[in-house]
Amino acid sequence: MPCGHLYCNPVPLTGLRAFALVLTLPMDLSYILNHLGEERETYHGAVAPPLVQSSIFAFPTVAAMRDGFRDEYASHLYTRGNNPTVAILRRKIAALEGAEDCLAFASGAAAIAAGVSAFVRHGDHVVCVARPYSWTRSLLRDLLAKFGVTSSFVDGTDVAHFAAALQPSTRMIVLESPNSMTYEQQDLALVAALARARGILTLCDNSHATPLNQSPLAFGIDLVAHSATKYLNGHSDVVAGMLCGSEALLREVFKGPYMTFGAILSPHDAWLMIRGLRTLGVRVERIAATTRKMLAFLEAHPRVRRVHAPHASANPQLDLSAAQLRGSSGLVSIELDVEDVAAVERFCDGLQRFLMTVSWGGYESLAMPVCAVFPADAPMRAGGGLPLGLVRLSIGLEDADVLIADLERAFARI
Repeated sequence: MPCGHLYCNPVPLTGLRAFALVLTLPMDLSYILNHLGEERETYHGAVAPPLVQSSIFAFPTVAAMRDGFRDEYASHLYTRGNNPTVAILRRKIAALEGAEDCLAFASGAAAIAAGVSAFVRHGDHVVCVARPYSWTRSLLRDLLAKFGVTSSFVDGTDVAHFAAALQPSTRMIVLESPNSMTYEQQDLALVAALARARGILTLCDNSHATPLNQSPLAFGIDLVAHSATKYLNGHSDVVAGMLCGSEALLREVFKGPYMTFGAILSPHDAWLMIRGLRTLGVRVERIAATTRKMLAFLEAHPRVRRVHAPHASANPQLDLSAAQLRGSSGLVSIELDVEDVAAVERFCDGLQRFLMTVSWGGYESLAMPVCAVFPADAPMRAGGGLPLGLVRLSIGLEDADVLIADLERAFARI
């Protein structure tokens, strides 16, 4: 899977330049995942990079220490700011997103919270898609509201809805494309153009698509966030978040919420993520192939009222999927043809190969019924939101026929 639009200098770099993308030699995906940032001559030629667990870093002179304090963004001083193992991961994710730099957080929620809170203040206004990740909604509706930041949630399928929601105090537009649970998309280029014409920043959660399937920065988006817990790590053993963008914007994030809240990803988790990234391309490719088979099965099943996925045949945004997405992920939500919660519970309780839990994007297939997560009066469900019979499926690395047989057994219990 080529990444020919990304470029970098493969010569060992130091300091801040180790993260910058310099237009010299083209990189393919395998180079980014297996070699970029891993300056093996500095650690005895070891093929796997070392885990630098140190919390602090010593300086040879007072002058060197003074320089470290002057620009902690570009120095190894204290692991709350920078760490060599985390730096390798940052460089890889930045390259995947075509960004100048990337900051690594202890969760995707932390990455989004930092990306928003670094640029808004009392009296500012934020516009967000109507059905975002629940903790993004909580950040805007509950936490930032306590500090005088107001928010509007709009149907993001039409750029006119964003334009209508803008106020003189609007500082940021928060996108999630495809967004949570039902996967509506936003036209990233149109929203970015609207925002830039008014000096408004844009942030897009790209967790669903991964950098392999969508490049929001290429459409003009300012900041790209990831719950790296999902596909980027892919092994359900790390909680992490990434925020990508220009060096100038990320410096603002770094000196504000990143350092103040101490939200950096631990070196050990970064090391695990580097290992997880090795198989990102083959995992995404395998999951996409299985998901295509699952879509065909689910769309034809009499117990399924509707299938939600960017590439589902009934998706009214298929043209936008073709324009923005290079491929599909393993997320599919189905509306069961049921009349009560008990039938949903019988279906989910009958699953054996799909593990019933939260999150997604790992090697294993998962199921999450909306009735177990959001009560009927929750914002995600109230007022014509998520339907009673909605179940989110995350397709993993199992064979398609195994997963189909598991679903058939569960459907028979409805």
